[in-house]
Amino acid sequence: MSREFPIGLTPPDWLVRNLRPEQASVNWAAAARAAVAMALPLAIGLAAGQPAYGALASMGALSGVIGDTADAYRLRILNIAVPQLFGAIGVTIGSLVFGHGWVAVAAVTGVALVSGMISTIGAVASVSGLLLLLNCVIGAGIPLPGQWWLAPLLMSGGGLLVLALALLAWPLRSGVPERATVASTYRTAADLLAAAGTDAYVDLRVAVTQSLNQSYDVVLARRAFHHGRSPDLVRLLAQLNAVTPVVEAAPAAHQYGKPLPAEVPAAVRHLADAVETGYTGPIGLQLPTPVNETARAVDHALRHAAAVVTDRAPDPHALEDRLGRPAALRIRASRAARNVLLSAGSWRYGLRLALCIGLAQALVSIVSVPRSYWVALTITFVMKPDFGSVFSRALMRALGTVAGLVVAAAVLTFVPNGWWDVLALFVLAPLIPVLTPRGYGYQTAAITPVILLLSDLLNHQGTGLLVPRLVDSLMGCAIALVAGYLLWRESWHTRVGDRLADAVADTAGYVEYAFRSGADPAARARRRRRLYRDLSQIRTEFQRALTEPPPIGRRAAAWWPLVVAVERIVDATTAAGVRVKQGSPKPSTAEVAHVVRQLRELSEGLRETDVLFTVRTDLTGPSGSVLEPLRQEVATARAIASPH
Repeated sequence: MSREFPIGLTPPDWLVRNLRPEQASVNWAAAARAAVAMALPLAIGLAAGQPAYGALASMGALSGVIGDTADAYRLRILNIAVPQLFGAIGVTIGSLVFGHGWVAVAAVTGVALVSGMISTIGAVASVSGLLLLLNCVIGAGIPLPGQWWLAPLLMSGGGLLVLALALLAWPLRSGVPERATVASTYRTAADLLAAAGTDAYVDLRVAVTQSLNQSYDVVLARRAFHHGRSPDLVRLLAQLNAVTPVVEAAPAAHQYGKPLPAEVPAAVRHLADAVETGYTGPIGLQLPTPVNETARAVDHALRHAAAVVTDRAPDPHALEDRLGRPAALRIRASRAARNVLLSAGSWRYGLRLALCIGLAQALVSIVSVPRSYWVALTITFVMKPDFGSVFSRALMRALGTVAGLVVAAAVLTFVPNGWWDVLALFVLAPLIPVLTPRGYGYQTAAITPVILLLSDLLNHQGTGLLVPRLVDSLMGCAIALVAGYLLWRESWHTRVGDRLADAVADTAGYVEYAFRSGADPAARARRRRRLYRDLSQIRTEFQRALTEPPPIGRRAAAWWPLVVAVERIVDATTAAGVRVKQGSPKPSTAEVAHVVRQLRELSEGLRETDVLFTVRTDLTGPSGSVLEPLRQEVATARAIASPH
């Protein structure tokens, strides 16, 4: 039975989006690792008569649990081990400046600048920058037990314990997560083919793009460890590349307007099983006889994929990465450092984070605030734009803290100190990996009682920690919202069309290249993959913008139909290319140039306005041309958004 809100009490759409939990399956293995990795150090500390040491190691394990998000073992090394190194550096710096007044303020602010700048490099660097600043704030905010080197050692040891548990099965399951990821992409492609000609196609195409992105990230991360050619890696990459023609045939099948025979997606799922198990025997595909050019394209793509999947030793010299071969690690590190130092965006974010942290440290140095380091910790978590909207994270941080404090109050009130704390930690720790995928507020609610339990082991204040935690978190959220959000015009007046304008310009280049005489098929495929990846990132950015209050959320909602329209343009271009490959007449240079010109005019218009204008658009061309569906999609996009 549904219940409707009175008109005046209907919550705004941006608030509903923030509060709605994300759908995600439970990673039971990660939950089990969290329970053991966080409870075991505390148990050892209690057994040794040093509960404070055990609490520090458990705090380090908490950072490892937060970073334990990858399936592939090599990615786990990057995601957990590298941030631990930066965390050790951070807590060392913080411990050395503890109690030194304004020197500590300057040191933590400087670390915040570095943390913010390196966070713009990528996912692993972002977590590393986060842990660098978090541990520095902890070291500068509380007196840590033992010599200066003991806290970094204990906290890093706790994080590495999570890594050790995560790698236990590697000798028995080497390569299994990578194969499972690629197989999952095949199954998602099967779902896409099954949805061709139906309304479910759009959502599944987005899912295929995300799955391809994840698979390439996993496979290319493995190549980061094997810059040369290894037989297993060559075969896995060949299988991943082989699904690309299948995905490219899907837009043509969808454009045809009729569902494909059930045998087609069934065949792709059969190939997925072969990829996952490593099967190399003969595969008897039961495919219907193709009756048109679209069916022929799907048939050819599936038979090619079957040949690659069962090939025991693909030729490494004939293999082409759809995203290019990664450079050596030394070269990539040099490029990343140069980009960080020369990027205006990295300096802008670093300065913004440093401003917020500096204000927080200065404030708590002037005004007596119990457990003041929590203010800076809150800012560190909230000011992570790659993790979501700053405004949304501040809101969800406040709500999640309140929810977590309710649980913490019960734990600190009813759980006796000592070995019962180990049991409580064993029960609470698994909630972190379980709730984290649901959203930041849910993660905060799970982490808060764990942090307070460990903090109580260090200072024995019990429920006296609750009010300071709430006050400090709210202070941190307020500083982040004012100094890190409202004072920066780009935060609340972002022209969300700029990134989309770049994508439209890239789409024009893709259309121009796709029908060029002598175009390299591998280069065309790489262009298409990069374009779909960019559109996927744009979709993510827009979805984040939708969680912002007006005017950002309202403007993003207005632009959203154009995001979908541009995705449809790329699909129509891919479908036209498939039809030409199957024998349809190739469009003339003038016809292609006309479409490209329309796209570039649209791109230029998007850069010049924040407001959408609906206009009549008339794109004409030869009757029956393969570009006719593409012209229709371009006309739709220009009708959605076009300047005066």
